[in-house]
Parts: sequence; C-alpha cells; structure tokens
Amino acid sequence: MDRFLVGVERRAYRMAWIATSNREDALDIVQDAMLRLVKGYAGHPEAEWGPLFQRIVQSVIHDWYRRNQVRNRWRQWLGFAKGAADDELAGDPLETTIASHAPGPDGQLASQHAIDALDAALHALPLRQQQAFLLRQWEGLSVAETAAAMGISAGSVKTHYFRAVQTLRDKLEDHWP
Repeated sequence: MDRFLVGVERRAYRMAWIATSNREDALDIVQDAMLRLVKGYAGHPEAEWGPLFQRIVQSVIHDWYRRNQVRNRWRQWLGFAKGAADDELAGDPLETTIASHAPGPDGQLASQHAIDALDAALHALPLRQQQAFLLRQWEGLSVAETAAAMGISAGSVKTHYFRAVQTLRDKLEDHWP
C-alpha cells in the first residue's frame, strides 16, 4: 500500500491543487483521500486501488467545494473577505517536464511560458472538465474508470473531456501546434 500511495501522491496533489488553487487545502485533500483508502480498502486487491483512490480524491474535492460554498456565504454575510490562494507551488511537476536539453535561456523561457499558460488554462476549466481531463490524460484511466471515479456516466465523461480538450486547444494554440 505504501508503494502505491507514494506513486500517486504527486499527481493527486496536482489535481487537488488545480481544483482548489490552494496549496494547504490540496495537501489536506490528498491526505484525507489516502487515509480513507487505507482505512476502507487496504484489504482489496491492489489492482482496484487506482480507480478507488481516484474516486475518493474526486469525492473529497467535491466535499471541499461544498464546504467552501457554505463558508464563503457566511464570510460574505459577516463581512469578511476571502483569503488569497497560495499560488506558489514548490516542486511543481509541470516545471519538471521542461527538457534538460533546452537550447538556452530563450528556449527555457518559452517552455516556462507554455507551462504557465497550461497551468492557467487548467485552472480556468470548470471542475468536471478538469477532473475528466486530468483523470483521462494524467492518470491514464479509461472512460469507464473515469466515469466510476467521477460518479457519472461514460457519455458525460466523453462530453466533459471533449469540451476540456477543445478549450485547452483554443487557449493554448499560441504555445503548442
């Protein structure tokens, strides 16, 4: 189980951070999801852990959204301003994808701008599109596995994924062919 959790930790954190735009909340979401997996499903076969874990992560993200809606209503009613999200991400996996053989500072700068644009575009996607895209592309889940993880139909997964890809293509056309 430890090896599995180490293998999914960074990607789960990245998904949670994209969904919440808050580093601490993303860490809490991943930790909560890992605890739920260990407590409830440690006895299940290892092959089932991936889809189960993704389902738990998506469930915890939805719980976070529901709690925040209630908190924000109370904050607004009481006159408190929302706190600023921590946009700094240490050890960002997207940054590690920059090729080590970049042609030089200009090439590195262009790569960084492209990664920043991708990050912003992912943050701008609606939650369901984010989830569908990240589960299909980053986690490599099938349509059926993604549907199970998100708790929606396979047709809805296809629709959300298609819309996410179209939006990302439109927003990132200057950075990628």
